[in-house]
Amino acid sequence: MAVTEGQVTPGAPRPLRRDAELNRTRIIEAAREVFALRGLAATLDDVAHRAGVGIGTVYRRFPTKEALVEVALEDRLEELAGLAETALLAPTAWEGLTMLLCRITDLHAADRGLRDVALGPPRRARVSERMAPPVRRLVERAQAEGTLRADFDVHDIPLLLMMISEVAHHSEQFRPDTYVRYRQLLLDGLRAAPSTGDLGAPLTLEDVHAIVARWLPNHEPRHVDQGG
Repeated sequence: MAVTEGQVTPGAPRPLRRDAELNRTRIIEAAREVFALRGLAATLDDVAHRAGVGIGTVYRRFPTKEALVEVALEDRLEELAGLAETALLAPTAWEGLTMLLCRITDLHAADRGLRDVALGPPRRARVSERMAPPVRRLVERAQAEGTLRADFDVHDIPLLLMMISEVAHHSEQFRPDTYVRYRQLLLDGLRAAPSTGDLGAPLTLEDVHAIVARWLPNHEPRHVDQGG
């Protein structure tokens, strides 16, 4: 039987009313903002408050936080996956690898939710499935070029990203550029030959105390000598 305009095919999902669709869009945008600031520790109540809707409205559209995370961060995860393919197009493998690591750490520093999704189980396995083949090729090419140390392994990358992102999120209120310094130190450590990459301005003792106090709230600052 033909379906006339305005009718709904039996069994087909009913289209959202305009106000319901607007609420859904508002919830997704609020979730992106809240997750970026607080990571996946944020709750659906936090999202509802940011969106200016009741918690019941959020649950009608997204019955679980997992369902909301999936929709809110899907585009960002696709962006991460595309970066690995783009890196393969760089003139040299070293340039591609450093571009990739720099871009990913910048994204993780700006968006805690993306960091949590990309590096935390179970989503990391799905992200890795997309990114692992091009990243592995990039690592192998860089080692063949002689620019990347031979003992580096592709599985080192997630831990490097975790370390840099932790520095980024614990120092953002005091020295938001701090992670760039330590990223450069790590990159220089990956080179097969000595590098003179710019580390930026060194941290002061006060910077270190402020970051440690935020990272480890129960830690009592004490005098730190050079290298201590």
